Amino acid sequence: MKRIFAALPLAAALAFAASGVQAETRVTFKSAKTSSSYYQMSVQIAEAIKKGTNGGMIVTVEESQGSVQNVMEAAKRGGNYVFTTPPALVKLAQGGKAMFKDKGDPKFNDIRALFPIPSLTMHFVLRDDAGVKTFADLAGKTILIGKGSFGAREGAKYLQLFGLEGKVTLANVELNAAVSALKNKQIDGFVTAGSYPAPNVIEAAASTGVTLLSLTDEQVAQTKRTRLVIPAGTYAGVDTDVVTTSLPVVAHTTTAMDDDTAYTLTKTYWSQKTDLGHAAAWWKGVTPAMLSNVYGKLHPGALRYYDEAGIKVPDGLR
Repeated sequence: MKRIFAALPLAAALAFAASGVQAETRVTFKSAKTSSSYYQMSVQIAEAIKKGTNGGMIVTVEESQGSVQNVMEAAKRGGNYVFTTPPALVKLAQGGKAMFKDKGDPKFNDIRALFPIPSLTMHFVLRDDAGVKTFADLAGKTILIGKGSFGAREGAKYLQLFGLEGKVTLANVELNAAVSALKNKQIDGFVTAGSYPAPNVIEAAASTGVTLLSLTDEQVAQTKRTRLVIPAGTYAGVDTDVVTTSLPVVAHTTTAMDDDTAYTLTKTYWSQKTDLGHAAAWWKGVTPAMLSNVYGKLHPGALRYYDEAGIKVPDGLR
């Protein structure tokens, strides 16, 4: 009897191997609301990782109510937890400041970065025939900035910073109606924040003809945001580079993730980025240079990939 039972594990192992089934790594990717572009990006990443590892790594995307929730859960989730957030929130969490006041957790110090994804990019979109070339020209115009979103808050902040508060009429229209309102000349322009090229700006440029406002270096400094250049030709009829601001977004995990998993995730992401760009243009703006936006440290597994690939990594991230 002893011989029979001893043989069973070996027999089971041989049957498993013969079936062609391979162990797979499962990763949870905490993203954003399902209606947002960042949820779409996360789904695209999941598909790219599955393709790039031949099914060896399966990424499950979870809806989130936002980046604060993502960071909060980093203190409670297991090793294969990946989440997106602006690096600034990692800094606040580790310092126990703002929305993380009295909610601090030592595990926030274990957060590590993997790779950048498309940034939230500010767009100031004006009808060509509105005659607006600079922010000063917005005086007397009707602008839609929306409500409650990052773009709406930034838009209101910039109007105040640039001396336009009270000089611009704010349209009481939902942002999803911006393009039709622009076409019907109910508004002179709108403000939106999204990864470029943003779908609503593409539509407006193709159907109406638009001008995108550029910020001066002094104005960028006033905003205290990250400078970003939207290349000429990104939108129909916009034939010059547009200097604007952005809120960087980065995929993070924690030190609970093993080095090999972090390495495979990071390597596969970058190896698939060209294909991601063919499927959705917003990936084309992502480059290794955006590692400079990371706060804190890179995960050792991710760092191993960057060093192997010869990608320059700021010393502070090591």
